[in-house]
Amino acid sequence: MVISKLFGLGKSQAFPPPRPDTPVEIVGDLHGCAHLFDALPAPEPGCPRSFVGDFGDRGPDSSGVVERVRAHEEAGQGTCLMGNHEAMMLGFLDDPVAKGQLWLRNGGLETLLSFGVAPDALRAEGEILLAARDAFREALGPGTEAWLRARPLMWQSGNLVVTHAGADPAAGITDQPARALLWGHPDFTRVPRQDGIWIARGHIIVDAPEAESGRIAVDTGAFAAGRLSMARVTPEGEIRFLPVTGA
Repeated sequence: MVISKLFGLGKSQAFPPPRPDTPVEIVGDLHGCAHLFDALPAPEPGCPRSFVGDFGDRGPDSSGVVERVRAHEEAGQGTCLMGNHEAMMLGFLDDPVAKGQLWLRNGGLETLLSFGVAPDALRAEGEILLAARDAFREALGPGTEAWLRARPLMWQSGNLVVTHAGADPAAGITDQPARALLWGHPDFTRVPRQDGIWIARGHIIVDAPEAESGRIAVDTGAFAAGRLSMARVTPEGEIRFLPVTGA
């Protein structure tokens, strides 16, 4: 069922409506669910589609998701943002001994398996982690690691900003710390922004996509509940939510 909400400028509307420059689509965290990517409707011309990050980990087909979202962006159909799971993955590639366990405990094992790398054990150390890192780097294939490292932390159209996890409401949108954009900020859901900018984000699973007080949430638990959500925001201030459940 498609849910639609129109934000106007009535007396009860304290926050101005979202006004992207063109229609925009925002897709929630995929987490290795390539079949849900495949169930998305075809992109519409003139309507860029932004993915909020967390392409891999936890679900069964991280390699398939990374391949699909990268092709989507390289075809000029939208933007793929950095999520905290991409940041953890890159930490594993940079320093598997010091940073590998954080990623492995949060879905990295599933990602390694989807790329054909069989880790010896969750508590692997030293040379085993280094060997897994080297095998994973090779399995990523040409250009994929560089593409992952180049993911932006935010994307903006008009007064709509898309990030992975939210933003610090007390900081200007161009002055956001990376940690707030990747991991969230404790005041994000409590304190409305004062600059009229809407923030669309994933990261925190919600029962249903929602939009209120300048915040749009689209992570509905693709890997856990089998539900992916996409928001379509128009320059007229309308937000429509499309649920995607796959076959």
